[in-house]
Amino acid sequence: MKAYLNLFDFSQKVDYKTEVLAGFTVAMTMIPESLSFAILAGLSPLTGLYAAFLMGLITAVLGGRPGMVSGGAGATVVVLIALMQSHGVEYVFAAVALAGLFQIAVGIFRLGKFIRLVPQPVMYGFVNGLAIIIFMAQVQQFKVPGSNGAEWLSGSVLWTMVGLVALTILIVITFPRITKAVPASLVAIIVVFLVVLGLGIDTKTVKDIASVSGGFPPFHVPSVPFSIDTLKTIFPYSLVMAGVGLIESLLTMNVVDEITGTKGRGNKEAVAQGMANVVNGFFTGMGGCAMIAQSFVNLSAGSRARLSGIIAALTILLIILFGAPVIERVPMAALVGVMMMVAIGTFEWTSLRVINKMPRHDVVVGILVAGITVWLHNLALAVLIGVVISALVFAWESAKRIRARKYVDDNGVKHYEIYGPLFFGSVTAFNEKFDVNNDPAAVVIDFKDSRVADMSGIDALHKLTERYKRAGKTLRLRHLSEDCKLLLKNASSLIEVNVEEDPCYRVATDKA
Repeated sequence: MKAYLNLFDFSQKVDYKTEVLAGFTVAMTMIPESLSFAILAGLSPLTGLYAAFLMGLITAVLGGRPGMVSGGAGATVVVLIALMQSHGVEYVFAAVALAGLFQIAVGIFRLGKFIRLVPQPVMYGFVNGLAIIIFMAQVQQFKVPGSNGAEWLSGSVLWTMVGLVALTILIVITFPRITKAVPASLVAIIVVFLVVLGLGIDTKTVKDIASVSGGFPPFHVPSVPFSIDTLKTIFPYSLVMAGVGLIESLLTMNVVDEITGTKGRGNKEAVAQGMANVVNGFFTGMGGCAMIAQSFVNLSAGSRARLSGIIAALTILLIILFGAPVIERVPMAALVGVMMMVAIGTFEWTSLRVINKMPRHDVVVGILVAGITVWLHNLALAVLIGVVISALVFAWESAKRIRARKYVDDNGVKHYEIYGPLFFGSVTAFNEKFDVNNDPAAVVIDFKDSRVADMSGIDALHKLTERYKRAGKTLRLRHLSEDCKLLLKNASSLIEVNVEEDPCYRVATDKA
């Protein structure tokens, strides 16, 4: 528990000016996104801003990854749309709180390490898919509601929007060549805001999305019956939300780790994410998780510590309380330009350069994960499918590697020296190695360079023993590792095999 009480790493040197400016920039980009996601789910705009404040503050202070930003993310909110439509906002708050409890349990039981099972092609697909989603979300700002649904802007309104977005992108690209003392994104937002204000340009602003004015998040116990029926209703939504939130947060943490060259703490982050969602459920927030776009904005602004996340969260609160009249006049074009540059920076362009050097199945997995992420906006499903396909490909490749070296010793005993793992995928190839009818009366299978990995392997040994027994011959197993012997011992009531006593060969384990 000491790790969770250590809120700040005071040994880290903090550039306070960079952290404060990065926090302001992050806040500017979080506000429209949180508002948009709240409106998408049919929630009050303030529930999105409260989520941005609460998630951002709690995870910045208690989380396991300095520099990473959390807020009211679309990946988790999308999960709750159906619940909102069928049962209302009170059930949403209850589901968010329960999802937080699930996430806390994952952190306490140290299950965050299973993120290691996500292969690199899945990571590429995850990041590239999110980059495309971020970019396409900005394209939607060039549309307005019409009689036939969303319609593209046209005429001078369109060209004004395009011009302001282009100005924003130009500033973001060129300003770092002048100085990196101030985040280019923040400069771009301020410059475009002043241009629009000074010239009286008529263009879409934050206020056109929704009002950001309100009070401090109120304490509120969800008004739902405390019954088994309520639990049955919210349980599946909470479970999916917890899973999606942790997957996105831990994958984002891995990306931030690579950029900063430091190592985050997954289990601590899971606890922080859970605590933030529990608080959201009782303070009328829509909940959320780590936000990869805002994390990239934060890192590109030079932040490497917790302070920027705290500043961003407090800035959002101050805007809700006092600054709404100013922020509501910020042109959406400035925020669109910043987020477009974030999307371009988020995309793993390296994955395109090495596509001809990657195994074909890895390329397919990366494209599939990106496609599912973009098409269904379901990060959990995309990652799960990517991991499953990668695991099946690995099993197939491993199954083809099982080999057998055969020879007969001076005593007339035939030896089969096995190379490669014996598991469900390699059982068929393993059985094809043996010539039961033509083998001598005594046969030894040597597992010095192999191991029995699962019940399918054990069953294959049992059936092979039976085949030799029916042929009047004896089959013995040699050089089994201790864990293999344990598997055979546990299954001794179901199978019959002959194991020779031999030196102890232990399977190496990762004690880290």
